[in-house]
Amino acid sequence: MTAEPSGPSLARRLTTPDAVVIGVGSMVGAGLFSAFAPAAGAAGALLLLSLGVAALVALCNAASSAQLAAQYPTSGGTYVYGRERLGPWWGFVAGWGFVIGKTASCAAMALVFAAYLVPDAWQKPVAVGAVVALAAVNYRGITRTARLTRVIVTLVLVLLAVVLVAVAVAGARPDPVDLVTGAVGAGGVLQGAAILFFAFAGYARIATLGEEVVDPTRTIPRAILGAFAVVVPLYAVTGVVLLGVLGVDALASSPAPLRAAAATVTSGAWLQLVVVVAAAAATLGALLALIAGVGRTALAMAREGDLPRPLSAVHERYAVPHVAEVTVAAVVCVLVLVTDLRAAIGFSSIGVLTYYAVANASALTQQEPHRRYPRLVPVVGLLGCVVLALAVPATSLVAGIAVLAVGLLGRLVVRRRTT
Repeated sequence: MTAEPSGPSLARRLTTPDAVVIGVGSMVGAGLFSAFAPAAGAAGALLLLSLGVAALVALCNAASSAQLAAQYPTSGGTYVYGRERLGPWWGFVAGWGFVIGKTASCAAMALVFAAYLVPDAWQKPVAVGAVVALAAVNYRGITRTARLTRVIVTLVLVLLAVVLVAVAVAGARPDPVDLVTGAVGAGGVLQGAAILFFAFAGYARIATLGEEVVDPTRTIPRAILGAFAVVVPLYAVTGVVLLGVLGVDALASSPAPLRAAAATVTSGAWLQLVVVVAAAAATLGALLALIAGVGRTALAMAREGDLPRPLSAVHERYAVPHVAEVTVAAVVCVLVLVTDLRAAIGFSSIGVLTYYAVANASALTQQEPHRRYPRLVPVVGLLGCVVLALAVPATSLVAGIAVLAVGLLGRLVVRRRTT
């Protein structure tokens, strides 16, 4: 059994390399340049353990998403999987969690992009301009999105390699005592993992584009795991280098840890400029892919009546969900103007973890021949999502639960009026 779209179909144009690039571009974004500092503040010298926990949960989520996407190769990701495997309400929980969480993530990435480029007074206008420009690229078709993402990802990986090698070879070395901080309990490690999970969470963007890849049964699983295989080593190396150069306290207190690490290199002004360019390009690439992913989930939800029906429109010429993408971009622009980076990231946390929890629960119900991985994988993924969700700061937890509840209440009211 596979889910078929009830409205006009999107064109299958993305190859496996295209999909891998979109996945990598979705992950190597704001999280890499901003998440290590608050994670170090929570986990201290056990930062790398937090990274390992986040990577394990993300790997299980990636495997579950790949397994589901091969069976349901249509737009919408876990919104579709939840509906098909668990029922309409669970699908709505996943879809609503994704839309609210990733719309907030779009705002966060736009703000990080602007923060690396311009002074404070110009950051919000520049962030809005970036959202509008990338929405225009997505509007013209998914192959243009993939081409631009490929250029951005290549540039970012090259620049990051230059920075990490230069810092590892010529960066300052902190006093060994700076590599140790006070006692950190399990709660600190888990909170650090929850923060770092934000940096991993982009791989499922491939699944939300499932209706646009060639040979989705083979392409989607390969692309998700392929993107994951690129990003995990990159994050591990980055964490080791930052701890080794800055130490725990300096890392935890830095608003831009990679730039701070570059500053420890003698005559390293040029290297700081490389960091700025890499950060701007990475956030731009992640934002480009993320706007496309949120638009596709909104399309899938609109097809089922869980969001307004006009959002299901597909452009006759460009074969993209143009109404959904324009709407998402407009909401992101509003968020950019009324919120800050910390609030945007916090707001997205619960939505993203809810989305992946439903993915793992859905994968648990799959049987042969659709099961590709041991049942333990989605079990660990589901438990991991629940534990990390409970580990986020209390204000983020309360806000996320409240917004999820508002969405569920709204759906209940609409369903009762239409029955």
